[in-house]
Formats: sequence, structure tokens, C-alpha cells
Amino acid sequence: MSRFVNRKSILSVMVAFTLVVAFAGGLVLRGSGTHAVRASGGQTTKSVFCSKLGKTIQASSGAQMYCFGAQASGASTHIRQATKSFGPNVNAADPNEDVSPTGVRAYGQSETSVAASGRYAVEAWNDATAFFSTCGAPQNKDQATGYGFSANSGASYTDLGGLPNANCNNTSYGGDPSVETLTSGGKTYFYVSSLFNCNSFAGCSADARSHIAMSACVASGQGSSAALTCSQPIIIASSSECSTAFGLPPICSFLDKDFLSIDTKHGLLYASFTEFGFTPDLSASTNLIELAVCDIGNGALGGTAAAPVCTNGSSGTALAPAAPYLVVANTDPAGCENEGAYPAVAATGDVYVAYEHNWASALFGGCFPGPQSPVQNVMNYIPASCLTLPTASCSGPAATNTVNITSMQGAFIPGYNRFPMNDFPRLAVSNARTTVSMVWNDARYNIGGDILMQSMNLVTLGNTSAAPVVLNSDRGGWHFLPGLRNTNQNGQLNVSWYSRSSANTAITDVTAALDVNARSTATPHNILVTTVSSDWNSVSSDIVPNFGDYTDNYTTNTASNTPGSRNFVAWSDGRLGVPQPFCSVAFS
Repeated sequence: MSRFVNRKSILSVMVAFTLVVAFAGGLVLRGSGTHAVRASGGQTTKSVFCSKLGKTIQASSGAQMYCFGAQASGASTHIRQATKSFGPNVNAADPNEDVSPTGVRAYGQSETSVAASGRYAVEAWNDATAFFSTCGAPQNKDQATGYGFSANSGASYTDLGGLPNANCNNTSYGGDPSVETLTSGGKTYFYVSSLFNCNSFAGCSADARSHIAMSACVASGQGSSAALTCSQPIIIASSSECSTAFGLPPICSFLDKDFLSIDTKHGLLYASFTEFGFTPDLSASTNLIELAVCDIGNGALGGTAAAPVCTNGSSGTALAPAAPYLVVANTDPAGCENEGAYPAVAATGDVYVAYEHNWASALFGGCFPGPQSPVQNVMNYIPASCLTLPTASCSGPAATNTVNITSMQGAFIPGYNRFPMNDFPRLAVSNARTTVSMVWNDARYNIGGDILMQSMNLVTLGNTSAAPVVLNSDRGGWHFLPGLRNTNQNGQLNVSWYSRSSANTAITDVTAALDVNARSTATPHNILVTTVSSDWNSVSSDIVPNFGDYTDNYTTNTASNTPGSRNFVAWSDGRLGVPQPFCSVAFS
């Protein structure tokens, strides 16, 4: 939790305006799938973290849901037709599922992630239905991470509600999903991770730690007999910092913004995330970028594809928390916030983790040396030799490269109810091009932002081009929140993002650049993904941010060039008057 900005600054005023909390008769509506609960004056993990959110730190949509619950937004929608140029746009959710057991309709599904293998695909999202549902709700509606399953290559999805969680009276999934997939032993597995924390009404007395957890799912059958069977929560990582200062109950750090990547060759699953914490005496904040690992068939920890075993978080208690598996970036000495970590794995088993440095803290010179501290996207290389089990054999990255960016975090994007905006890097390794590439939105050339790509050589992390490459072919309007995960079978990148044709409109589409050579310096051809645009100024949502703070895509490959790769693009779409998790597929 970095030192950021004076509470009397205009930023705090705007954040307080954006993050509307519903008060009624002394009650505060909270997230994490709970009832409205009475605000407590006691110090808890939740109260300490949430009291700083939007003031001295910024965090994810899942963190917003955890702290503030349902939040107000707009009303109906206005749409215009766009040229169809990708594939059919499919709603992965069913609006009929977005109704609580008491009959309250929820407004908002955003922050999408997708993965696919063969005929199967899974998309996950933050689900506002949890705000109005309690433990035991049908289809696990009380869980804030929803998911849908496709058995026909994304042509249609079945909304499966929330992730399974039999212990929902004590803990619940809190959004920020990431989806990965593995084919092993003739079966297709999907892993859906999310924030995972104690419920407010449970008191958090048994364990005040914050967690990242996942469900391990197996797909089977086809047609009407197809099914996705998902496990109970598997803890990937937990708070490594807890304090009992001043005789208080344990107060623990908060884990945020998880994302997954799989090393299929070595049977390992990695999760990167941010840990917001504090010193034991609560006198200072900490902010770590970390990497956790799970055995999904490696054998070193006894894990299998169906029953992963993770190294940190599954042991320890609130009074003696488990240490992180690997700290990618320690707390910045100047107090600059690091956030938005994403991982990618090379064929060698080497892992790359990128994140944004000085996000949010750069506003108004909140970290020192203040305005002189540049906003950067940071790439880190962690060799496979370091990633031993059960503990890592090194203490951090072997190489690091930074790219100074012109951040969009000060932008109030029309129709987008989140401030500040982010410039988090998304990344993918191209083994064929021996590169790791990161993409992000950047305002150096265009006030409304461009999608930039910087590729680096594997291992050394030397830049392959003198300047980042612009990926969007139109140079006006808005371009933001790109998605990038992996490559097609020829080592080419597929990148997608939100786009607007004019800086003076909230009419929003999704655009993609397919088959991008990571070493190219030319702007590629762009393809429109959306078949219908949505006006973000006219969409109702209970979630902040209403359209999430990331989109996603995932590329599946075949054994030969025929029929080729499929690229799945996932985003939150407002064409129905409420954000819904859409998906579209293209051959590349």
C-alpha cells in the first residue's frame, strides 16, 4: 500500500464520488456474497485495507467488490450497428441467472477471462448477483466469480452460476478471474482463479488472511451431454504478512489482481498477483509483486491435473503465515505502487512477469521523488532453474527491463466509471520469434490512447525495436484495455482491445490485430470484433468498474496449418443495457 496522495486532494474527492457506497439506516452494503452488514468500528483485515482503498492505494474491481459491494451507475442503452467482421458475438452468461433468490435483479458482469482447448471453452467474470445473494443460493449465486461453459468451440455457452464453494458461510470468491487450460491423459482441464476472502458476517476470526484460490474443472462429453465438473476451492496463495500490533486481532495483507499461465511441458501452473500489506507495527505500507506455483502433474508436490497442489498459502496460519514462493518485485523504497502483474511461460519453462510501476501513485506526485519518478511497464525474467519445488532457489528475477510510458491513469474515459484508468501490460512469449512481448494503452501519440507493443529478446530482455510499435491502425478516438495471452502455431501474436472511433463518444467496440509478428515494426491490419456497439454512457451496472479493468483473448492451435488457429476474444459488452460477458471467435 504505497503512499499516494493527500486525502484532501481532488483525486480523493473524485474517487469518493465514483465509489458510491449505499448507506441505509447505519447499514453498509458489502460484497463477497454477503447480506448488508453493520459497519464495525473494530480493526479488521478488511477495514484496514478498505479504509485505504481509493485514498492511499488503488486496486482491482475484485477489491472494489470486496470493500464496497454494489455501486450505482447508469440506465438504459443506445446501440448502433457495426460492420460484422469477426464471428458471431455470443453472450457467455444468461441474464435469467442474474437474479437473486429473493427476486432482485443484478446489473453487471465484467472483468472477463477466457481459455479454450479443442471443442471446449470456459469464460469467467465478476458477477454482481453475489451482492444480493447469500450462502446456499442456487447455482452458487453468492459467489462473485461467475463462469460459462462451451462445448462447441464458443458457438454457445451455458451459464453455470458461481464457482462451487461449500464453505461459503466463511469464505467466498471475490472476482478478478483468470482462466487457463491443460489437456492431460486425454482429458481437458480448466483452472479458474479469483480473489478468495473471508465473509464480513463470519467475523474472519478463524483466519484473517487474504487468498487467491482456484477451481480445477474437467470437461467431458459433447452436445447435450457435455459437462464441466469443478472442484471446491484450492488455495493458490495467502497473505504472507499479518500483524497483531496493539493487541488487535490478526490483520493481514490483501492479495489482488491474480492471473494464470501454464507450463504444459513441466506440469506447472503459475499465478502472479499483488500483495498489499504493512510492517508488523502498522507504521508503513508494503506492496509486493509475487509469483505462486502449483503442481498440476509435475510430480514434485504430488499434484495432478485434477487435484493441483500449490506451494504457498496452503500451509501456515494467520499468526504464522506462509512466505511467498517468489517475490518478483519488493516494496518500492519511494512508495510507488506496483500493480497489474501478468505472467507468461516460455517453452524452456522460463517465466516472464510484467507489471505497471507507479500506477495511481504517480497522480499528483504521490510517491517520492514525486514527478521525477516515471510511470513504467516492467518486464522480469525468471529462469526455469530458479523455479524449483517446493521452494524457489533464487530470490528474484535474473533480468529486468523497463519501458517508460505516457500513462492514461489521469483520464476520465466517458461512460467508464473507474478512476484511475490503468496501463497494465499484457504479455505473451513467442518461442518461434524468441521474444516476449507486452502490450498496453499509452497516450504519447494520441490523447485517447494507442495500443503499443514492445517486444524483447528472451532471457536478455533487450528491446527488439527502438520504440514501441502502434497496433491500432486508426490514430484518433480511444483505444484501451488490450488483451494478449499466447501465440498461434506460427508464433504470431493476437491482440484485442476496446476502441472508439472518436474522442467525443462513449460508443464502444472491440477491435483486434491478428497474426502479428512480434519483431515487426509496422502497424498491422485491424479487424472489428463486435457486431453491435454499445454506448457506455447509457448502461446500468452495480459494479465499479462497470466494464472491468481488463479484457482477454486466448489462442488455440492445431497440429497443422489446416484449419489453423482459433482466437477467442472475451470482453464485457453493454448492448443489452447491462454489462455482459461476451465472446467471439476467429480463425487466424
